Amino acid sequence: MVTTVGVLMAGIDARIVTIGLPTVATALKANAEQAIWFTQAYTIGSTIVLLLIGRITDLFGRIKVYNLGFVIFTVGSALASLALNPMQLIAFRALQGVGSGVLMTNSVVIITDATPDKELGFALSLNNLAFRFGAMAGLTISGVILSLIDWRALFYINVPIGIFGTIWAYRQLREISPRKEKARIDWVGFSLFTLSITSFLLAMTYAAYGMSEEVAVYVLLIFGTVTLIAFVAHQRVHDDPLLDLSLLKIREYCGGLLAMLINAIAWGAVLLLLSLYLELVKGLDPFSAGLRLIPFDISFLIVSPLSGKLSDKFGHLPFTTSGLAVGSLSLFLFSTVDASTPYLYFVAYLLLSGAGFGLFGSPNMSSIMRCVPVKSRGVASALRVIIFNIGLTLSLSLAILVIALKIPYSLVSTVISSYTPTAVVPASDLTLFAEGLKNAYLWFAVINLIAIIPSFLRSRGKNINGPKATLLLTDEQVAPSRPLENIREDRRNSSKE
Repeated sequence: MVTTVGVLMAGIDARIVTIGLPTVATALKANAEQAIWFTQAYTIGSTIVLLLIGRITDLFGRIKVYNLGFVIFTVGSALASLALNPMQLIAFRALQGVGSGVLMTNSVVIITDATPDKELGFALSLNNLAFRFGAMAGLTISGVILSLIDWRALFYINVPIGIFGTIWAYRQLREISPRKEKARIDWVGFSLFTLSITSFLLAMTYAAYGMSEEVAVYVLLIFGTVTLIAFVAHQRVHDDPLLDLSLLKIREYCGGLLAMLINAIAWGAVLLLLSLYLELVKGLDPFSAGLRLIPFDISFLIVSPLSGKLSDKFGHLPFTTSGLAVGSLSLFLFSTVDASTPYLYFVAYLLLSGAGFGLFGSPNMSSIMRCVPVKSRGVASALRVIIFNIGLTLSLSLAILVIALKIPYSLVSTVISSYTPTAVVPASDLTLFAEGLKNAYLWFAVINLIAIIPSFLRSRGKNINGPKATLLLTDEQVAPSRPLENIREDRRNSSKE
């Protein structure tokens, strides 16, 4: 229960700024480009430091780092509420993102360490549930806050929750994971990785929003590729690498990451595109559009824990595969939506898409986390979040490129970057824009279907920490629900008998 507070808070903040973006931008006299960075700084902040955080978690313990994440997020929220200009808010949103990333990464690791293998899928589904419920609540909370208080409350509402969560986590959580003595941090590897991932994220952001010349985007992509190659080469020869490359040899782990990446590319931009459909094609205001997307979250909230529970019993394969198939079907149905589509049909498609995402998410996450050694779970979880965030960013860039096949790229990027999109799209272009949305859904439907291949081929979804497998694993590879010393003592007593 303790970890759900942090995830809930991260979920609320993931969406609470979306509805209030026009108000915040107007209050701080921000232009459209700066308004974009109010959200993108949060994403980049929650991505670039995660591999280092994951490594520190594996070396020095999950609980200390998790508590630190609460402190960082709370301080970032307090500072964001005091921002006096756009640049200050961008910097403080990045700090919030760092805290959020630490909470999201470590909550999964803590749950994996403390939960018996046969219950892991359900436990992680509750973690997903908290984030999704927070994201859903963020849509309505922001509207209430902006109506009754002030935009600064969008940020300082996190402060009392953060203080409570920090104190509760400090008092309730106890370290049960092994820690490596005399370990050192690979700062060269961290520097190379940070330069690489930042370059890729900046390139994708600039390309998506049309904020830079093509030459700058290409330079960033080339620089990101060069530093990534240098990072991999450095990790292969370093005694204590930031990323243990042997993780990528685990078929279950790699297959799960690849399926998650493809799924994130297919889904990352969908809710944004649906909100643009409701605003531009249906003529709704942003707050009303956000409320009409809530059926997606409701469906997810219902299906996710059920899928997690059943996957513990039957393995991940039936649920990850069916979830991807159902999700692709919903994307195909969205490609049939136009201005005359009844809202009840739209709700049905939202419910179907939420069910597909709920079926896939928790079983895939538990499959990823249960197959890695305990000593590497922090890094493994951090890499999972990084890959997911990259998928989300790629999704937006791809959506804009596909829509631009119907209307000019400059107009598409202006629509995405504007906090008043209805004011920048000529009525004559609305029909073409709607056709561009349909094309994007079709592309995403096909991409999501492709994710079935790595998801299916990784394994048959058996619990590798089951009774038979345990005999072949070391103490560090078994997911403990109790301290390792107790497990070892039980084994010594068993051998004596």
